[in-house]
Amino acid sequence: MPDLARSHAVVIGAGMAGLTAAQAISGHCGKVTIIERDELPAGAAPRSGTPQAQHAHMLLAGGLKALQTLFPGFENDLAEAGAVKIRSGKDIRFERPGFDPFPIRDLGIEIFCMSRPLLEAVTRRRVLQTANINISVRSRVTGLVASRDAMRIGAVRYVSEDGPAVTLEADLVVEASGRCGLTLKLLEELSLQKPAETEIGIDQAYASTIVERPLDHDWLGNIVLPSAPASSRGAFLFPIEKQQWLLSVGGNHGDAPPGDRAAFMNFVKSLRTPTIYDAVRDARPLTDIVRYQLPCSTRRHFERLEAFPTGLLAIGDALCRFNPVFGQGMSVAAQEAVILGRLLAEGVPMERLACDFFAAIQDTIATPWGVAVSDFVYPATRGVRPADLAQRLQYGMALTKLAADDPEVHRLTVEVSQLLKPQAALREPALAARVMSLM
Repeated sequence: MPDLARSHAVVIGAGMAGLTAAQAISGHCGKVTIIERDELPAGAAPRSGTPQAQHAHMLLAGGLKALQTLFPGFENDLAEAGAVKIRSGKDIRFERPGFDPFPIRDLGIEIFCMSRPLLEAVTRRRVLQTANINISVRSRVTGLVASRDAMRIGAVRYVSEDGPAVTLEADLVVEASGRCGLTLKLLEELSLQKPAETEIGIDQAYASTIVERPLDHDWLGNIVLPSAPASSRGAFLFPIEKQQWLLSVGGNHGDAPPGDRAAFMNFVKSLRTPTIYDAVRDARPLTDIVRYQLPCSTRRHFERLEAFPTGLLAIGDALCRFNPVFGQGMSVAAQEAVILGRLLAEGVPMERLACDFFAAIQDTIATPWGVAVSDFVYPATRGVRPADLAQRLQYGMALTKLAADDPEVHRLTVEVSQLLKPQAALREPALAARVMSLM
């Protein structure tokens, strides 16, 4: 940045992507302002800007590692706030076709289960402890201002509920609002090419509720995967703070869980295994049933653009939005923030920052996007199917069989799914030979 002491960065959005981006930037500029449309709750409570927040979320091990990098001691903060520490492979039963449950093993990987509002509250509290970060709430950004000649960001315009319209000068602007509308609008105003988009149309719908969790249950949580492609019905039952279970059930391509409790419970009863229904049928409900839908996973290929305004970035869902059933979005956003902080620490000049950032995050996006491609197992899924889809699916099934028999392979598959290792680790020659012998 031109002058460390005087430079100003603006982050649009105070969700997990915006909070982590702001923290990553804060050590490399004089001031960071987060602009957020919502009134942010003082504690762990849902807000209108994150309608998906009341559903099951998982902070993957790779995301937890990133948050530890950005906020040293973050694991202790989660534990003190009431998040439930679990050990992968041991505390959450994993039921998938042919394995009910998958072999239960302590893989030595610890993560935390909690509600999304609790995670945001803990993260927000840490961000607000950073002296040069300020959050402007109940404020809506209406546009980005850039010099057409210099192709450089100059300011953001926003309006707040209790004040006049404001033009705020900025050396760096990060759009973390999810929809990427402001960045795409600016590219159009500057007659610049917009990024190509890849979509996987899954029409995912899910419904969730929170119930009391018994003190004496012999497992903490359960995941039921569907019998794809015949059925898309699956469920997540996660332990969260205050001795509660958060239950989310889902389906795709029109098989949407209902919103009234009796019909919702019938949907739960229809799952491939009775495990979750038996666990919750007599549990006391603590919330209403909430519903959410996502038409498609979307990946915007900013890395392919030949021209992009200096001082502008997009991050999180603005870059790539995944099917929420895979639980990857928050962790990927935190990992992207760590990469942004690293580039700034390396002294990458502002003129190169966007290009270098969009290139550097591609490996981070590749692994979860590779998982999203598995949605093509359903014939109704829209998009360009990989030519080798059948082989990919067969490889995945054979790998699952091998992981069930071999604890080391099991651990490796979990390390990849938890975003600790790249998907390429599952294709290393020695392992691939063993998998292909089972195909």
